[in-house]
Amino acid sequence: MIKDFVFSKKMVGENFNNHVKEQLPFYEMVTNAVTMIVRNYLPENGLVYDIGASTGNITSSIKDFAITRKAKVESIERSEEMAKTWKGYGVIHIGNATEFEYKEFDVCVCFLVLMFLSIEERKNLILKLENKVKQGGIIIVVDKLLVDGGYFGTVMRRLTLDWKLKNGATPEEIISKELSLCGVQRPMTKSELIGKEFFRFGEFVGWVIEG
Repeated sequence: MIKDFVFSKKMVGENFNNHVKEQLPFYEMVTNAVTMIVRNYLPENGLVYDIGASTGNITSSIKDFAITRKAKVESIERSEEMAKTWKGYGVIHIGNATEFEYKEFDVCVCFLVLMFLSIEERKNLILKLENKVKQGGIIIVVDKLLVDGGYFGTVMRRLTLDWKLKNGATPEEIISKELSLCGVQRPMTKSELIGKEFFRFGEFVGWVIEG
């Protein structure tokens, strides 16, 4: 029986970076896009939250202008093992993002994290963030979306599989990873948040929610 997917020692640090580059070929491109969006919304002395910080790719990318603007940058990561390999900028809190006490913020990034929460958890988290984002601020979400039904949905799913194969993943690895996500990862639906799209490819979408 295939075990549930977890961010274990085999899936943190550089192993995690290599994994996402193999499984998500657009990872660096979307990281750059998120960085540019943050740059447009982060004011002097602002506050940024990075939820599901993993190895710190987002806060590392915004470091230069965050320092120039004297912004506070706080990351939240649930996995202690992952947090040990974090190389981002600012401070990191180890804990559950759904229980964290947020201050009013200018920018919040949820990068490939909501799909690992239950529907009820992410609903409450989104509401909590919407109540804390400042006027003129922004929430950025990049996540996996349930694609439309019918044949087009099948095509989008095959597109994802094709990416992975072309980036070095074996069929066995793809199947094992997919089965390990049963009950662990649940893609979002269009009705769960209302935002403006800045990215879409296959099953993955990027939204912005303005305060």
